Amino acid sequence: MNQLVAIERFFLIGHIAAMVFGLFGLLIIVPNPDLIMSLPPYGQTLFQAGMTSGGVVYILLGAVAVSIYAYRTLGLQPWLTFMLPAVFISLSSELLGTSTGFPFGHYSYLNGLGYKIAGLVPYTIPLSWFYLGFVAYLLALAGLAQLQLPKWLPRSVVAIALGALLLTSWDFVLDPAMSQALVPFWYWHQPGAFFGMPYQNFAGWMGTGAVFMSVAAFFWRKAQTPWQVTQAQLALPLTIYLSNFAFAAITSIAAGIVIPVFLGLVLGVAPAIALWWFAKPTNVDSESSEFLPANPMPIK
Repeated sequence: MNQLVAIERFFLIGHIAAMVFGLFGLLIIVPNPDLIMSLPPYGQTLFQAGMTSGGVVYILLGAVAVSIYAYRTLGLQPWLTFMLPAVFISLSSELLGTSTGFPFGHYSYLNGLGYKIAGLVPYTIPLSWFYLGFVAYLLALAGLAQLQLPKWLPRSVVAIALGALLLTSWDFVLDPAMSQALVPFWYWHQPGAFFGMPYQNFAGWMGTGAVFMSVAAFFWRKAQTPWQVTQAQLALPLTIYLSNFAFAAITSIAAGIVIPVFLGLVLGVAPAIALWWFAKPTNVDSESSEFLPANPMPIK
C-alpha cells in the first residue's frame, strides 16, 4: 500500500507540474515570440513538445493519480463503477454535442488535446470528466455524511447535486479561458452571452455530471466506504480540485475574464473547502499509523 501511495503522489506532483508548465507557456512564452527564438535548440524543441502535448499529459497524469487513489481508498469495484460510467456517458454527451449542439451548444475541438474519437472529441476529454467528477462527488459524499439533513431530503440526491455543481463551477472558469486563449483548445460556432459561452453549456455540464454520478450512486448504494472518507483522506481530491481550478482561474484572469472566476470561487471552491471541513476528522492509531474511520452515520 505504501508503494501505491508513493506512485499516486508521483502522478499528482506530475499533474500539477504539467499545469504549471502549461501556464508558463501560455502566459509568458506564447505572448512573447522573441523569447522562443532566444531559446537554445533543445529549449525550442522542449517548448514545441510541451505546447503540442502538454494538455494531453496533464490530463493523463491527473486521471492516473485519481484512479490509483480511488482504487487504494475505496477499492476496485467503486473505482470502476464510477470511472466507466463517467467516461462513456461524458463521451456520449460530447459526441452528441459536437455533432448536434445538444446538450452544450455548437462547438468543436481543435488539435491540442490528442487523438479525436470519431474525429470529434479528444480521447482525453472523457478522462478529465472522470477525474474532476470523481473528486467533486467524493467531496460531496464525505462532507454530507456528517451533516444532519431534513428527513424528506435524501442525502444521496443532495450529494449528486453538489457534486455536479462543483464540476460545473470548474467549467465556469475553464471554458472561457480555453476557448479564447492565444492557443485555444476548442471554439464555439456561435459565441454565447456568458463570456463567449451559451448558458445551455452549463445545463449540459450539470446534467451530464448528474447522470454519471447517479449511475455511480446506484452501484455504490450498499457501500459505506465512500461516506466514511476522512478529512486527511480527502487531501488528494481537494488538491486536484483546487489546483485545476487555479489553472483555469489564472488563465482566465490573464485573458481579462474575471466574473466567471468569482462565480467559480463562490459556487465551487468555497463549497469544496466547506465539504472537506465538514468531513469526518481522522483518527490515527499510534501503532499502525493507519487511518481508522469512525463509525459511519446511517445513510438514507
